[in-house]
Amino acid sequence: MDVIRLALYQPDIPQNTGAMMRLAACLGVSIDVIEPTGFVWDEKRMRRTGMDYRELAAVTKHASWDAYQQDRAPGRLLLLTTKGAEPYQTFDYRAGDTLVLGRESAGVPDDVHQSVDARLLIPMMPQARSLNVALSAAIVLGEALRQTQLLPPFPAPALPAEPQA
Repeated sequence: MDVIRLALYQPDIPQNTGAMMRLAACLGVSIDVIEPTGFVWDEKRMRRTGMDYRELAAVTKHASWDAYQQDRAPGRLLLLTTKGAEPYQTFDYRAGDTLVLGRESAGVPDDVHQSVDARLLIPMMPQARSLNVALSAAIVLGEALRQTQLLPPFPAPALPAEPQA
C-alpha cells in the first residue's frame, strides 16, 4: 500500500500539475491524474513544467472519474475543498489515504463530492476565497505524512558532489 497518494481531478493548469509532480517526487508519493486535463499532456510540456522531477514522479493517468474509481488503490478518498466539513489539521490520516484535489477553475462535481470519505478544509482568513491547488496539496500532504510518520528519512542521503570545473 502506498504511503499517501495525490489524485488530481481534471487539472486545468500545467504549471500546478508540474509543481505537484515535483512535490510528490520529493516526498515519495504517487499521483493519479484523472482526465480530461485542461491542457495538452505531452512529455515535452510535462518535462518543462515538472522539470527534471517528472522522471522521479510516479504518475498514473486515468481516462475518467469512473475509470479512476475502478482502478484506484485501496484506501480512503479525502477531498480538499473550500466546502469542507473538517479542518485538515484535526483529521486522523492513515497510510493508504488519497488526497483528491479538484480543478483550479471549478473544483469537483457533486458526484465526486458524494463519493469521497471525507471533505477537508484549510482554514483561511474570512476575506480569502481559496489557496492555489499546489499549495493546498503541499500543506495537507505535509500534515498527512507527519501524522503517519511517513515523511522521507532525515537527514536525507547526501547528493554526490558537483564536479569541479
